Amino acid sequence: MASNARLDHRNPLVFDTHELGRRPGALQRLTREIDAPRDLGIQGVIGVPEGTPVELELRLESVMEGVLVTGTARATAEGECVRCLEPVELELEADFQELFSYPDADDRGRVIAEPGDDAEDDEDRFFLEDGLFDLEPVLRDAVVLALPMQPVCQDDCPGLCSECGARLADDRDHHHDAVDIRWAALQGLAGSMTDGEKDEMSGAEAGVDEKQEK
Repeated sequence: MASNARLDHRNPLVFDTHELGRRPGALQRLTREIDAPRDLGIQGVIGVPEGTPVELELRLESVMEGVLVTGTARATAEGECVRCLEPVELELEADFQELFSYPDADDRGRVIAEPGDDAEDDEDRFFLEDGLFDLEPVLRDAVVLALPMQPVCQDDCPGLCSECGARLADDRDHHHDAVDIRWAALQGLAGSMTDGEKDEMSGAEAGVDEKQEK
């Protein structure tokens, strides 16, 4: 990932590493509560609602190549059960670790004259900018990996009735009487006939029976 374009230190997900200096082994621990950014999670499935609190615990360690950031994010995620479509709420804990490189150092911490010469390597790296780093892309990746792709309200959720859509967890004995498809058409026809038509049909059947007896 190439160097970010002008990081804003007022952004709650932007952190300052100036206190560490460039002294390998220097440590800094931080805690911060932020409002969840938009679309934090698996879109259309489950995620942390925008504006809800996200607790961050971070450990910043200065290394030869840059600053190694290790941390944990905690929040409440909301979604929908994939089986019964009921609301789902779960406590999320996402761990992450990422190296934010000095823009003037290679992957061994050696100073290079013109940073960014190797475009392919830069695409896979995060960089510090004036001692600042943006945690948001790392946080997003960590949250997605920590969330279930198919959330359920409970492990044994039976889902919905395939015939009427009723929630089976509300009635474990829910069922429908099986109907032989060979008689379904006749039952529908009988249900649509008037009493007079039924009497005429019964009379016709009786006449046929009398002829057969003769």
